[in-house]
Amino acid sequence: MEFFPEVHLSHGAAEAIARGLYAIARVDGIHEREAGLIASFWIDAGGGGPLSDLERAEAIKPADVAAALHSDAERQLFIKTAILLTWADGAVSPAEKKAVGDFARALGVDEPTLEKLDAGVKDFLLGQLVHIQNSDAVSTVAKKLKV
Repeated sequence: MEFFPEVHLSHGAAEAIARGLYAIARVDGIHEREAGLIASFWIDAGGGGPLSDLERAEAIKPADVAAALHSDAERQLFIKTAILLTWADGAVSPAEKKAVGDFARALGVDEPTLEKLDAGVKDFLLGQLVHIQNSDAVSTVAKKLKV
């Protein structure tokens, strides 16, 4: 089973996800890699404008994201992508972790499910390292993900 299956999103759902991701990235300062991940999602999802449109928009609230995402698949896609986003700069800040938790609660994702999705994202990230020859570097990254 694919961890990030393809989910067809309406424009409204894609915009809510992008704005939610931007809100999470904003809590501790937007890192270049976080901005890149959000921009990539926004472009791939058929977003209408540049990332700067999200920067100018009012920060979206968790309840607004919940109202825009109608299926479990959309909600899980958002949470998994949000967790992935928090790792984009190499470390998850307490503010990012809290923001993801706030969105998860608004989306009806309970703590055990959130922990399961978090573990799945870490496994996904580790799986991306399988082909790296530098085992010391892989070991260092794996230790960071076990935090």
